[in-house]
Amino acid sequence: MADISVELANGVATVSADWAPGTNGATVVIAHGAGTGKNHPFLTGFADALGALGFSTLRFNFPYVEQGRRMPGPAAHAIATWNAVVAFAREQDPAATIWATGKSYGGRMASMAASEGLAVDGLAYLGYPLHAPGRPEKPRAEHLPPIAVPQLFIEGTNDPFIQPVTQFEDVVATCQDARVIWIEGGGHTFEVKGRKRPASDIGASLAPFVAEFARP
Repeated sequence: MADISVELANGVATVSADWAPGTNGATVVIAHGAGTGKNHPFLTGFADALGALGFSTLRFNFPYVEQGRRMPGPAAHAIATWNAVVAFAREQDPAATIWATGKSYGGRMASMAASEGLAVDGLAYLGYPLHAPGRPEKPRAEHLPPIAVPQLFIEGTNDPFIQPVTQFEDVVATCQDARVIWIEGGGHTFEVKGRKRPASDIGASLAPFVAEFARP
């Protein structure tokens, strides 16, 4: 467990994080979705599986979670947090490559930070929320094409945040270096109808895709 200071416009916030050193020279930084925190079983399962594959992992909370609020704060706060957390990861292992990952909101905030200069080697999104369900006319995509580092989208084919899928595929096509891994039948949390699995197992099942993407 570690405490990381984040410089915000209205003062300094402290966020908690869990650092687990690995052996392969790559660090995966992991952000939570909007309605959860760093200790959600999906994320702990994902991180543990990456650790078993030799990766260092760093899970963290955004400031609003530390403050006991359920709704995310300003995007600027999340971007500042991403910058502080990546800086912390670099201090732990200066020679490692750093890969930013996040579930839904956490991944989208990583992409916004990257579009503003966050120094990472690549981004992996665990269910990128292209738009609110039923609101495809308001896509969150304008910042994606300028991103130069590789981007990996892991998406469920039934995720309501990317319907219609053709719109999502068109957005990915505008990116400089991006590819999609589809989870057939998966929803926004990668649940598959008729197949009950613990959230930790679902998270762990996605780790090999990120490992292949981020392996040194």
